[in-house]
Amino acid sequence: MLHPLLEMRQSRRMASPGRWMPERSSEERLGSRKRRRRDSHSSERENKSRRYHHHFRACDGHYLETKPLSDNLEVKERRHREIIGDLPCKRRERDRDWHHYSKSSGVSVRSRRSSHRRHRGRRRSPSHRRSYSRSHRRKRSRSFEDDEEGHLIYHSGHVLKARYEIVCTLGEGAFGKVVECIDRSKGGARVALKIIKNIDRYRDAALSEVEVLEQMNSLDYDRKYACVRMLDWFDHHGHICIVFELLGLSTYDFLKENSFLPFPVDQIRKMTYQIIRAVHFLHRNKLTHTDLKPENILFVNSEYSMDYNVKMKRDERTLKKPDVKVVDFGNATYEHEHHTSVVSTRHYRAPEVILDLGWNHSCDVWSLGCIFLEYYLGVTVFQTHDSKEHLAMMERVLGPIPAHLLQKTRKQRYVRDGELDWDEQSSSGRYVRKHCRPLRQYMASKSSEHEQLFDLIQKMLEYDVSKRITLEDAMKHPFFEPLRKGKRK
Repeated sequence: MLHPLLEMRQSRRMASPGRWMPERSSEERLGSRKRRRRDSHSSERENKSRRYHHHFRACDGHYLETKPLSDNLEVKERRHREIIGDLPCKRRERDRDWHHYSKSSGVSVRSRRSSHRRHRGRRRSPSHRRSYSRSHRRKRSRSFEDDEEGHLIYHSGHVLKARYEIVCTLGEGAFGKVVECIDRSKGGARVALKIIKNIDRYRDAALSEVEVLEQMNSLDYDRKYACVRMLDWFDHHGHICIVFELLGLSTYDFLKENSFLPFPVDQIRKMTYQIIRAVHFLHRNKLTHTDLKPENILFVNSEYSMDYNVKMKRDERTLKKPDVKVVDFGNATYEHEHHTSVVSTRHYRAPEVILDLGWNHSCDVWSLGCIFLEYYLGVTVFQTHDSKEHLAMMERVLGPIPAHLLQKTRKQRYVRDGELDWDEQSSSGRYVRKHCRPLRQYMASKSSEHEQLFDLIQKMLEYDVSKRITLEDAMKHPFFEPLRKGKRK
């Protein structure tokens, strides 16, 4: 029997009849005051440059050109994602981002399962009707109160559901906070508990994630796939709380703390195979993740050994166990549900999404291709905040965008004379030419395993979704043959 909150959500769900049905652009959609504002998935990396790009050209002229309204809203949303951490764990004080389940972008604010509806006539509690912009604290009882942003106010030792004792804050996002807890009913086992803000839109998104996680738990009852496990969920005085297994650092944060040194190819092989199997499991069950990125892939255990590199004169970390899990299903979309025009964090966004051609499972495959290349290089290749520049970077790395895709796009402002409207002699053009190069030129070795990895990445970064490799075929790629041989032994 479904929880009453989930029953209420399902009774209000409205699904789009087709996966590739044309839809209004984000600009048009956001222009309507009767529709909920929909910003794209984004992360802290879209708002600020990485350490290795601290000189990124934020003041150059090409960033002053007019951008779509959706991109402007991305920037506004990112301003709310500074990590605060009320009770930081001492052993994790350096991990100021949210990676112990999970380094989320905080964009679970929008649930596609509630995308076509306004909650008219819905009965709301007094706390829902109050303005969340007020600076005073909103008390509901002597024991429980929220701050002015809708976060639950808690302290170390606070016990939720007479079971979960809060130890420390692991991270914070726009949707709420994640805390480490002791599960008193499981002999003191440590878990990660995600506490959602007591605000309608965040509650809706959390309930959507619960629906997906419950289905995943039932379909993967023997835990064969590398997807994070939901252990419990409950409503705590208006705050949806989701309990997860406690994991290690995100793959992005491990790279960051290791000075963005790339992972060894043998570890990339093990990591990527687990990721592909997990996402293929979603696709088989008619789900698209839509927000795959290194922040949303966590190590089960991020312990490492430290060695000093005499040549480079620096300490380097080597991961002990490359086991990973995919997390953050708040934006996962079923095939039959409404497909928003903009999905994925900028650096991992597929060309069909940028060109507003519609999308399906293949957008996840593109994201994985970008992620795998980042594991190999240590840095992201498509470091940009502008859609047209992003397309130009793709052309620099992967070759020209097929003419038939440019003909079909509704983003005709990106096209001139059947080609991408891009001036290579502009400051933007010179920047792209300097910082991007053809894919195969990124190879550090000509050995067979490097060749095979880049062949897989190239097949995943195919412009045409009808030609892009499926994850079922990707698992059969020669790059993974050593793993298959190991299983046969």
